[in-house]
Amino acid sequence: MAVEQELGRDAASSVSTITEIAEYLREGGGKRIRPSLLLLASHLLGYTGAGAIRLGAVVEMLHTATLVHDDIIDGADTRRGRPSPNTTWGNEKCVLAGDWLYMQGFKVALEEKNLRVLDLLIGLTQQMVEGELLQIQKLGKAVSEAEYYDLIFRKTACLFSVSMRLGAVLAGASEAEEANLAAYGRAVGLAFQIVDDVLDMTATEQVLGKPVASDLREGKATLAVIHSLDHGTVRDRQSIQRVLDDRSFEHVSRGEIQEILARNGSVAYAMALADRYAEQSRLALAHFPDSDFKRALLWVPDFVVAREK
Repeated sequence: MAVEQELGRDAASSVSTITEIAEYLREGGGKRIRPSLLLLASHLLGYTGAGAIRLGAVVEMLHTATLVHDDIIDGADTRRGRPSPNTTWGNEKCVLAGDWLYMQGFKVALEEKNLRVLDLLIGLTQQMVEGELLQIQKLGKAVSEAEYYDLIFRKTACLFSVSMRLGAVLAGASEAEEANLAAYGRAVGLAFQIVDDVLDMTATEQVLGKPVASDLREGKATLAVIHSLDHGTVRDRQSIQRVLDDRSFEHVSRGEIQEILARNGSVAYAMALADRYAEQSRLALAHFPDSDFKRALLWVPDFVVAREK
């Protein structure tokens, strides 16, 4: 894929540690869903220039930088079934490698010589950093659904939405077209993160590539957990809060938490909301004429909701 080649070129530094970490992350794969959305958005509107490849690599670099920093903040040992970079290179080097990736993303974006592109990327980076800080503030606390949506918009859906906007900007889209594509990206991003959070509670470690229920163990209350806190028994709430307080499953097991979520219909509730956002994203494309690119974009929400990891 052209974006993959661009990433290989862009993530090379004269300092070997940065190149090694960037290469390790690139080899770890990932779905490349954000650059794919940017490319589809630009092609949907008839753009065929090299800028889409460049900016596709940029959004993937920014995404990768956030993963490096997230693993340090979360003290994560694994990422996509492999040791996370901080376990190999240490926190200090990984913080700096993440910073370098951020700046390299902006450097590549500068080649477009488009202030609107830079404005979108700056706003995006601020939202993602604010999301991470808000999450740290709320660790161990039972957050509301509204707070949860704000958090996952900043942490995840904003990048999906901006990826679509960047594709639209390259193609010289009208305000209405850009707004519709941004709405599509936001809805797909919200569905993606809700499903991600559900899989964290329900998938197996082999499929997930990291320990099950990592979020809860780190003190993060995700949608299914919030639903059980709101609708469960007093004992259910106490059990969930105990895990949030302990940051471990020493006194309440993963199995007990999974039983609480199943009994309260909390997983089904979260998945129903992911489905609703998937449908919202499809509706946002209603005004665009039929094409292979539109069909691909209509397929993405199905992939997001049905995935197993």
